[in-house]
Amino acid sequence: MKKILFPTDFSEAATNAFVHALEFAKIVNAELVLLHTFEIPVYDSQFFPENYASIYTSIELAKFEMFKDEIPKLRTIAMERKLENIVIKHRLMDGDLLYNLKNAVEEDKIDFVIMGTTGASDWTKFFTGSNTNSVISGVDVPVLCVPIAAKYKKVKTIGFTTRYREKDKKELRKVLKIAKKTDAKVKSLYVRTSASDVSDATIKEWENEFAGENVDFLVLPSDEVKETILDFILYKDIDILTTIKHKRTFFESLFESSFSKKISKEVEIPVLVMHED
Repeated sequence: MKKILFPTDFSEAATNAFVHALEFAKIVNAELVLLHTFEIPVYDSQFFPENYASIYTSIELAKFEMFKDEIPKLRTIAMERKLENIVIKHRLMDGDLLYNLKNAVEEDKIDFVIMGTTGASDWTKFFTGSNTNSVISGVDVPVLCVPIAAKYKKVKTIGFTTRYREKDKKELRKVLKIAKKTDAKVKSLYVRTSASDVSDATIKEWENEFAGENVDFLVLPSDEVKETILDFILYKDIDILTTIKHKRTFFESLFESSFSKKISKEVEIPVLVMHED
């Protein structure tokens, strides 16, 4: 059985993403591992010589009690969606979220990470700040990022952006496998700029190789790559956008401030970040 790591702070954004996590767990036959982290503030022991230890103990206890109170609420959501049979496990850890997340991925042998975001500022911070290297580049599993306004709906169309590199085929096959389980169509997009070097023969080779699969290949000529992707999402009714995190940073530029604001206003869809090998 696959495992999905779901980091949560029990916020509205996280609770919304939890619904996506439940439904995704059903699709890929996975169990959920809920991760809640908290950071204990640093106190100078010379000012609290007698109750230094008790301060930390009380903080940990308070966090545990909060954690214990919130879990039944998530289980209620699962029951309301008739998904109470999905196995849900829990990890309550102190320390830095990103450090603990990476450790949990390794220790629990996680297959996917699903997390919520609250808007453009978070997209920018998450994808272009230090979090990029720590999470998306720091883990070797796909990460599904769910904007707060992206309410769950049945996935009918999955967008897949590609550069027609040989190594992209492996990721496309993973996406097709997910799509098959939910009867979704995959629409693959390549934006051909004036500097593009992908030949028509390569594109034809891909079309032939995936001829028996439920995928359409679109090649759109434009030097405005990000805007073309946005139009693709809007006009092709994309429910989830899948993109590959390259070692160099096209994906980060995709979510730079101005564009992330535009995409968060106009299209609220989850983004599934795959990894190149």
